[in-house]
Amino acid sequence: MSSAEPRRIVLFRHAKADWPQVPDHERPLADRGRMDAAVAGRKLADTGIPFDLALCSTATRTRETWKLAVQELPHRPKTVYEERIYEASPGELIAVLNETPDDAQNVILIGHNPGIQGLAEILSGSAEEEARERMNRRGFPAAAFAVLSFEGSWKSLEPGVATLIDNWAPSE
Repeated sequence: MSSAEPRRIVLFRHAKADWPQVPDHERPLADRGRMDAAVAGRKLADTGIPFDLALCSTATRTRETWKLAVQELPHRPKTVYEERIYEASPGELIAVLNETPDDAQNVILIGHNPGIQGLAEILSGSAEEEARERMNRRGFPAAAFAVLSFEGSWKSLEPGVATLIDNWAPSE
């Protein structure tokens, strides 16, 4: 790994969940969510990013989203299911990312709103204009993801250091 090569973070919101009479943490994906998760996986594959590590919330809907999306990737990264991602604030998500080993160049974090959208906004000190416009216009709907890059170690990840390169949502 070249020290000049930027790291990439993909922030991936779980797909549309159902609302059965179960605790929030146990909510499964809705039928549409299962379809959107697979489509999002194909779009993640299209980015060409070779993920080294996936950090996924322990909630049922995030685990189901990742299980469907990762099947579409050419390479299955190591996956860590992390309880702290569930209901996490952007600051708590940064703390989780700060613990990422430096041999991981490209990381995908599968989580929940409002934390995921807030993290994308807080980290991106700059942005490709089109990507910023799309995110501002539509927000961060279920199964959306944002691609950010930054230079430095994971411990140095903090507000404003990343560039929002791209984002995608199932409505596209």
